Amino acid sequence: MKLRCIFVLIKSHKMKTQNLHMKSEKRIGLMIALILGLWMLPQSAFAHCDSYDGPVVKDALVALNNNNPALVMKWIDAKHEKEITDLFNKTLKYKSGDKEIYMLLEKHFLETLVRIHREGEGAPYTGLKPAGTTKPIIMLTDTALANKDFKVFLTKFHGHVDTILTEKYEKVAQLDKVKDQSFEQGRAYVAAYVDYTHTIEMMHDILEHTGGAHSH
Repeated sequence: MKLRCIFVLIKSHKMKTQNLHMKSEKRIGLMIALILGLWMLPQSAFAHCDSYDGPVVKDALVALNNNNPALVMKWIDAKHEKEITDLFNKTLKYKSGDKEIYMLLEKHFLETLVRIHREGEGAPYTGLKPAGTTKPIIMLTDTALANKDFKVFLTKFHGHVDTILTEKYEKVAQLDKVKDQSFEQGRAYVAAYVDYTHTIEMMHDILEHTGGAHSH
């Protein structure tokens, strides 16, 4: 009888452990689905390829430093290869000359490359953005790739999402207490409520769209 009880306890412990692993994997899966879903939204809203922080400019600067235009060809369509190669070579001719002239030509090359890349995405080009203008969460995605460590990114991203949703919820909860005391407070409540519910709805729709919310 005692031996049977021990087997039952062991089996119960294993089931609990498996359930915890499944919940953890599902949670990670949902976060990945959310991130992938965000990537599917219009690029003009989230792109950082037009920034000095972005991968296009970084690759272009490495290409210029190493006299290797092949490093930037992945960012454009094949039909633009000759245009970019010609401009790359023209820019390099002044690399060892007047520094100010070279800097102007380098910027022109970067702007042309980024513009063509953005056009290929169907996104507008509004000029190169300075370093430091990219959202920190997007910088973390590049860091995750550079460090080959997506779990660290997931942890930080999950904490970021939790913080945002908690703040929105608490704002609505506080305004709910006074929403009928005046028109102004009522409208403030409605604005916060709409913001809160629309954020949740957007996240839910993204997960549904990517299949992350379906159970297996």
